[in-house]
Amino acid sequence: MKIKLLLIFLLVFSGKISIAQYKPIPRDTTYNVKKVHSQIKRDYPYAIPVPDQTPANVTESRDLIYAHLPETPFGPRDLHLDIFRPKKKGKYPALLMIHGGGWRSGEKSMQVPLAQLIANKGFVTIPVEYQLSLEAPYPAAVHNIKAAIRWVKAHAQEFDIDTTKMAISGCSAGGHLASLVGLTGGISRFEGTMGNHLGISSKLQAIVDIDGVINFLAPSSLNLERKSDSPDAAWLGGVFLEKPLVWKEASPAYWITEKSVPMLFLNSGYSRFHAGQDELIGQYKEWGIYQEVHQFNVKVHPFWLFHPWADESAQYMADFLKKVL
Repeated sequence: MKIKLLLIFLLVFSGKISIAQYKPIPRDTTYNVKKVHSQIKRDYPYAIPVPDQTPANVTESRDLIYAHLPETPFGPRDLHLDIFRPKKKGKYPALLMIHGGGWRSGEKSMQVPLAQLIANKGFVTIPVEYQLSLEAPYPAAVHNIKAAIRWVKAHAQEFDIDTTKMAISGCSAGGHLASLVGLTGGISRFEGTMGNHLGISSKLQAIVDIDGVINFLAPSSLNLERKSDSPDAAWLGGVFLEKPLVWKEASPAYWITEKSVPMLFLNSGYSRFHAGQDELIGQYKEWGIYQEVHQFNVKVHPFWLFHPWADESAQYMADFLKKVL
């Protein structure tokens, strides 16, 4: 026994056996429904967190693996998504849904209640997990979401999805990501090499941005006082003066064209989360591309997490998607 242990010791330290030791993925759990509710309930006592409750006429598939990352600083990594779809057989439009949290916090489960409400209105809804900034900085999250789109298209028949009618939505940082992903379909620098379906297009037919920044360089965004570890700077690898081209590249506003897809904006009462939106809408109007804006005049940034605003949000989204898809 002692001889065996000695041989293993010698082999390890001679480099002939490598034992991988990985650190756990760092998690920021500061953004969650319970905390937000505690912050708003004094001013909005009628606000009720939307429960995770799948409707009777909706079927669910949770934690499906859409991509495997064999090598990361934290070891092999699987990325997951959930699918909610009507039980009645048919072909349905699909909506990929991206959670918020300043690109460093939150999780896909926070999109599930809204996904359930929209699936109940005749859509396949798909909350998506992506790598947050403490694990991987920009553009990893963009590449993750593009891989999720390709995976969904490859498995469309299995989940009753009409691939000609696919959209993306997101909330806060997720709204920014949804806009960036939706406006850069087919642009190689944003596609990445993740997943097993690289030959499938990531183009989509519509975008829903819920309180997500459109332009990091717009005054109401750029004029904010920031520290080096502020959520956007940490995700983008530095403050604007250090990474100006990255800040521009990651701004959805710079990727709109005359061929861009329709967009719906759902806004809270905080204008800074709409940075760059007015200019984009002006260009959309000039090009005759359909767009809608609905304002929730409440000082609650993540209004979509609570009744009564979640019900209104789901209805606005369903009506918009039925109109443009």
